[in-house]
Amino acid sequence: MSTQKRPQRSSGNPAKQAEISQSVKQQRDAKRQEKLAEYQRQLQKRRRGKIVWWTVGTVAAIAVVGAVVASYVFAPASTSASYTAGGSGAEIDGVETFTNETTHVEGVVDYEQTPPAGGPHNAYWLNCGVYTEPQTNENAVHSLEHGAVWMTYDPERVSDDDIATLEGYLPSSYAILSPYPDLGSTVAVSAWNAQLKVDSADDERIPEFFEEYWRSENAPEPNAACTGALDGPGKAG
Repeated sequence: MSTQKRPQRSSGNPAKQAEISQSVKQQRDAKRQEKLAEYQRQLQKRRRGKIVWWTVGTVAAIAVVGAVVASYVFAPASTSASYTAGGSGAEIDGVETFTNETTHVEGVVDYEQTPPAGGPHNAYWLNCGVYTEPQTNENAVHSLEHGAVWMTYDPERVSDDDIATLEGYLPSSYAILSPYPDLGSTVAVSAWNAQLKVDSADDERIPEFFEEYWRSENAPEPNAACTGALDGPGKAG
């Protein structure tokens, strides 16, 4: 049994046949136009997507750059004072100098100076920084041994503005500020074997003392640590 492909049916009317052929062609053209339109729509969609992501990425990058720039422009300026370590041997009016021994002891020490400017001290030093409460002499003296400057004030003789002024003298390290009741003066600035007492927080000799005695090479253990030991009560910074 054989199979034969049936011939495509066509109209015997030439005009009708032409109409049918034209209709098929139009359908094909219409489909091609539809596909082309869909392709163009997808292409435009992808382009819009790329533009959106490029815009978002650009805005994000600008925002990041702006944040970085702002962090530098608007960052608060450092409030730490700057001094040269070591001293130059300058003489400062009113500074007293002493000769104190350096040994580690336990218990309370009867110091010759108030506040002490050296002498026997506790095995643990006081971490440098700002304190709002009085500190133990024996720990603070150990910090002096490492080259720190200890600035104390009589809380009954200073205002909040005075304390802010005193904080402005402090370098970023190797300095202690704390109240010291019954100090005998408004402010006392002490280093190992040296001390200056003044009656005003604005006294220009205070920064001069820091410049001369801060991290002095005359301290028994200059540049030994001023952190990593003991935080006293009321540590604020």
